[in-house]
Amino acid sequence: MTQGRAYEQVETARQPDPRRWWGLVVIALAQLMVVLDATIVNIALPSAQRELHMSDANRQWVITAYTLAFGGLLLLGGRIADLVGRKRAFVTGLVGFAVASALGGAATGQGMLFGARALQGAFGALLAPAALSLLTTTFTDGKERGKAFGIYGAIAGGGSAIGLIAGGLLTEYLDWRWCLYVNVPIAVIAIVGAWVFLHDRRGHGGAARLDVPGVVLGCGGLVAIVYGCSEAQPRGWGDGLVLGLLVGGAVLLVVFAWWQSRARYPLLPLHIVRNRNRAGAFMTMGLAVIAMFGMFLFMTYYLQVVLGYSPVKTGMAFLPITAAIIVGSTQISARLLHHLPPRVLMVPGAVLAAAGLAWLTTLTAEPAYVSHVLPSEILVGLGMGLIFMPVMATATAGVAPQDSGVTSATVNTAQQIGGSIGTALLNTIATSASATYIGSHLASAAREAGGRLTPAMREGVVKDGVVHGFTVAIGWGAGIMLLAAVVAGVLVNGKAPKHGEGKGDGAAVP
Repeated sequence: MTQGRAYEQVETARQPDPRRWWGLVVIALAQLMVVLDATIVNIALPSAQRELHMSDANRQWVITAYTLAFGGLLLLGGRIADLVGRKRAFVTGLVGFAVASALGGAATGQGMLFGARALQGAFGALLAPAALSLLTTTFTDGKERGKAFGIYGAIAGGGSAIGLIAGGLLTEYLDWRWCLYVNVPIAVIAIVGAWVFLHDRRGHGGAARLDVPGVVLGCGGLVAIVYGCSEAQPRGWGDGLVLGLLVGGAVLLVVFAWWQSRARYPLLPLHIVRNRNRAGAFMTMGLAVIAMFGMFLFMTYYLQVVLGYSPVKTGMAFLPITAAIIVGSTQISARLLHHLPPRVLMVPGAVLAAAGLAWLTTLTAEPAYVSHVLPSEILVGLGMGLIFMPVMATATAGVAPQDSGVTSATVNTAQQIGGSIGTALLNTIATSASATYIGSHLASAAREAGGRLTPAMREGVVKDGVVHGFTVAIGWGAGIMLLAAVVAGVLVNGKAPKHGEGKGDGAAVP
């Protein structure tokens, strides 16, 4: 009798959830909320700064407070999801994110806003890995999993651009506070949908404990590195604080890796990152995001500052890259991954994205949206669509259910660290190149004009210098994207998943 009941439960678990596609809608909605929140506030920042009387030095904390908490606590959030159950962690993350968003929208001072953004990041660090882990365990058939990851990959890649569009619309037609309030109704819909459509095994809290030393070492190291990268923008890479944070973070992560090999219940079991395909996917994700975040940063400034676009027009100008990512993920990657090895998609995707970035290196201060920005967005978008989906599918394939949360967190960590490094590194390169260009060309222009530079001449040189800095940094981004292609081609050697694969050590893992 007991054996019969157990067999019945196993057979039930093997049957696909009839409401799994509605579950995907819920997961996608939650993931979109987390991803776009990293950029939706950017366009609202000037309005918030004026209203709350923030100094130029303090305004960065609206962004940094979120990225620090989110990037630093992802591993902890992933392991908590494994211990208490992914659905429970998912719903808790949604509730916390909604409350934090409401607090931020109602902020009466800068301290309240900074605290709310940090709280958003903390609950986002619980929500994001739980969402990806639920996706991994909900879709067990290889072909269906490909479609699901295509949609998820499109959101992960296009969410930043959607955030810029939404931020522009909300700021221009409502108020900057709605860039935070908008999360509340989205979260409520996702919470209701999660209770109705998502199912999950109970957590493993009784069989395992939380690795407290691992939490301190791992999260401390990640926080230090993310903070160091954010401070590298205003201070420079040679600043003592920046170097101290980066070196200290690296040391903490080295000690963390040593401890994980000895801990009874490790925060990040090392067999997850030792797998060749998984390690290659993590590295490819990090490198690709470094290059892509640089493009978003520079194109936002180019469109608003150089070409004088409004926030809404700037947001709309990013629509083609969002559409291209969706097409690349859902119509190309999702259809081909079931038949082709993952690297056959990743490598051409990275090369295509690198070509799009290289196109932008010929940009000038003259209006060139149609001739330069638009074709570049299409190439980069299609390329990232070919990268994101197989990277996520490969990174989460063949993972035991009790480790799916922390594996999903590692994917998100690679994305977050890549974004932080990319923003700081490429911005430093752009600033340095611009300063050198402007200094030398102003001197040349002054000599030619007999020492009498008009305001228009000076403005023209400055604009040219700013765009020159952008093109130099984007050129570095194209090189980093090509490096991602090399990493994917050398390390990722998994085969195409067979039909029905996805359980256990299946898809894309040899």
